[in-house]
Amino acid sequence: MQSIIAFIVVFGSIVFFHELGHFIFAKRSGILVREFAIGFGPKILGITKGETLYTIRLLPLGGYVRMAGDDMDNIELQPGYRIGMQLNDKDEIEKIVLNQNKQLPDMLFLEVEKADLQKELWIEGYDEDEHLVRYDVARDAVINENGTETIIAPYDRQFNSKSLGKRAMTIFAGPLFNFILSCIIFIVIGLVQGIPTNEPVIADVVKGSPAQAAGIVKGDVVTAINGKAIDSWQELSEAIQNSPKKEMTLDVQRGGEKERIVLTPKEVVVNEQKMGQIGVQYSSPMEKNPLKAFSYGVEQTYTWTMKIFELLGMLVTGKFTLDALSGPVGIYKATEEVAKYGWTNVMNWAAILSINLGIMNLLPLPALDGGRLLFFGFEAIRGKPIDRQKEGMVHFVGIMLLMILMIVVTWNDIQRFFF
Repeated sequence: MQSIIAFIVVFGSIVFFHELGHFIFAKRSGILVREFAIGFGPKILGITKGETLYTIRLLPLGGYVRMAGDDMDNIELQPGYRIGMQLNDKDEIEKIVLNQNKQLPDMLFLEVEKADLQKELWIEGYDEDEHLVRYDVARDAVINENGTETIIAPYDRQFNSKSLGKRAMTIFAGPLFNFILSCIIFIVIGLVQGIPTNEPVIADVVKGSPAQAAGIVKGDVVTAINGKAIDSWQELSEAIQNSPKKEMTLDVQRGGEKERIVLTPKEVVVNEQKMGQIGVQYSSPMEKNPLKAFSYGVEQTYTWTMKIFELLGMLVTGKFTLDALSGPVGIYKATEEVAKYGWTNVMNWAAILSINLGIMNLLPLPALDGGRLLFFGFEAIRGKPIDRQKEGMVHFVGIMLLMILMIVVTWNDIQRFFF
């Protein structure tokens, strides 16, 4: 149960923040957002607030923000349609009823001749006396079809009516919010747990090591190496590793006294590389500082971003295979393992996953945010958008290929963890 809760919290938070980025920037651009969904498939829970339906769906494999103007979103009234109408106090149509046998109060009927529900907002047709009449349509009118109501979307509230910059920012905001979430999580970890000071303090000395033989003891603070001042454990570690079988002098601070210690690191081979080792252990003191926690959050987000890009490069060059990739099952099993070591580790894992999702979505592949941004780039170069049908076909093929990849990766996960 702990693993399930951890997975739901981690994966749900990452997906929520990603879609929240799209949602906020769509709203700021004046785009009508029809649905904000977490998950795919059948609806489990749905709440309508304002003009947006907020849903939780059965399959927790992602989410989406459905904006007006997307494929299959446009509503057209064909000539010959018989519709019911309700008017507001300005004699504008505020509700259009389709496929409804039951007559609502104050309903008028019309056989449609022409209609424009996007730009000029009007409907023209024959009334019950067979007179040709024309009605204006309110900007917030709704269409009721078989009991389901949908708000019409005037063209200026559709995604494709917006400037290239606003469209690109709306799409880019999803991955951007994943990086922001990662930064926030690392900042919270820094505030709660503290920031490693990275001071060159000796936490312990291995018995029989060069360090013990030279007289280094627990609690010593190394201040200089071969006369050169240092202030971080990383500097100490690198100097020792780069000096196998080479005599070196360490200046240490011990209980208010200064000591000078001469020793020679022994040689060890790690990944076919010769490295120096003196047999000391490190345990960084933790410091709670809000300003340092902020810089720690930014620094960790940047560090992990670079590491993930490095791993992507290894995948492209063939150093990794598809067997090394994990899908939802692999993420669940990894979260289950991480959850054993406390919520701080779960938070750290969530931050790394959020960066991973942000980077994956920025890849210039069809159906991903990066693929859509690539088409916007072509539009900026050409000076006009690519044909929507052609772009839609490319994204459809991309979705199919991603689904196949997801099936392969999930099957690998099942094989790896359960058989």
